[in-house]
Amino acid sequence: LSLSLSFSGYTLQCYKCEIGFWDLCATSITTCAADQQCFSGRGKTVSVISLKMSGCLDVAQCNKTTDVQFPNNSSSTIYQMTKTCCNTDLCNTAAPPALTHTLTLTIALLASLLLTKVLV
Repeated sequence: LSLSLSFSGYTLQCYKCEIGFWDLCATSITTCAADQQCFSGRGKTVSVISLKMSGCLDVAQCNKTTDVQFPNNSSSTIYQMTKTCCNTDLCNTAAPPALTHTLTLTIALLASLLLTKVLV
């Protein structure tokens, strides 16, 4: 009982990447809420562009694959993202070399343009 009480307020620190392409992602460290775990997400869009995400995720959403539609209310799946969780500090990936925001935005813009051309 005392052991569970001493860890009840513990929160994880995780690597956070909003969205990355291939292995490029601007990564920071974030602190999760008490009911969250670290996750790494992997997906692929138009069978070419590899996507990645990481951060904190509600435990109920862990270890699942979800479809992402565009626009949100359509039935057209743009990509699937598989999110895998872990429960120790910084377990969701090794920190990659830091990228500048300009490089990250450039990559995101190029991927968006490619995706737009494929969908149109």
